Amino acid sequence: MQWQGVFPAITTKFKTDGSVDLKLVEADVAFQIDAGVDAIICCGSLGEASTLEADEKVAIAETAKRAAGKTPVLLTIAEDSTRAAARMAERAEKSGLDGLMVLPAMRYIATPREVIQHFRTVAAATGLGIMVYNNPIAYGMDVTPPMLAELGDEKRFVAVKESSGDVRRITDIVNLIGDRYALFSGVDDLAMESLMLGAVGWVAGLVCAFPKETVAIYRLVKAGRLAEARTLYRWFMPLLHLDVSLRFVQNIKLVEHLVRGTSPAVRAPRLELAGAEKAAVEAVVAAALKNRPEVPRLAA
Repeated sequence: MQWQGVFPAITTKFKTDGSVDLKLVEADVAFQIDAGVDAIICCGSLGEASTLEADEKVAIAETAKRAAGKTPVLLTIAEDSTRAAARMAERAEKSGLDGLMVLPAMRYIATPREVIQHFRTVAAATGLGIMVYNNPIAYGMDVTPPMLAELGDEKRFVAVKESSGDVRRITDIVNLIGDRYALFSGVDDLAMESLMLGAVGWVAGLVCAFPKETVAIYRLVKAGRLAEARTLYRWFMPLLHLDVSLRFVQNIKLVEHLVRGTSPAVRAPRLELAGAEKAAVEAVVAAALKNRPEVPRLAA
């Protein structure tokens, strides 16, 4: 697979009884592929991985893969133990998936040595390419440039989703280890800045509701059409800010609901937005739809 481009982190849709709606997984994947995305990521933070059982994750990933056809599908590995993470990596490969996005083990705040051993153990359990997911703000562990350099001798580590919230990290990684990894922005409202500094991909959240605009910004930047990309990015920014919040899952699911008519349901302990929080998101979406620009013509 090509480790570059726009990789949507799709949400997980639930039925009224709280079970996973696999038909809507298929619909989500088709919606994204129709807009020109480059791969699909399922069961990540935005996919409410912490509330999903192992068999549900596999079912979602297998459904996404069937729906995606030739478009690559990655499964997120976010487990409480290294043993469970390795087992999930094995299952993902057996299911015919194309790659993995792997986090450090959840809940326990590991040392750098422990984080590196976790990643190496998962890599040893699979032949799939791995995107290392760094999100110290949410998970308390920072996979630093020196740690990435130490992991560089393992060929299965091919990409990094950089979500530290510091766009300078892109330059720090490149200065230390060059182009060893395909670097992806993992923060929606830092995406254009990251792409201009050398990131080759965008693991996106608001793409769930606005895939054509997300793909257009990526392609315009890569084509050097920065003025057009900047105009679209500025329009998008109030929406992109919704990705940087403790309620980002509820935010994005509500945006999807308002734009696409999909269900805003989340799995407990999360609850759907209400009151002022809901009204604030609704106002952002209303303003965006009122002023939604034409997407510039892009090369095929």
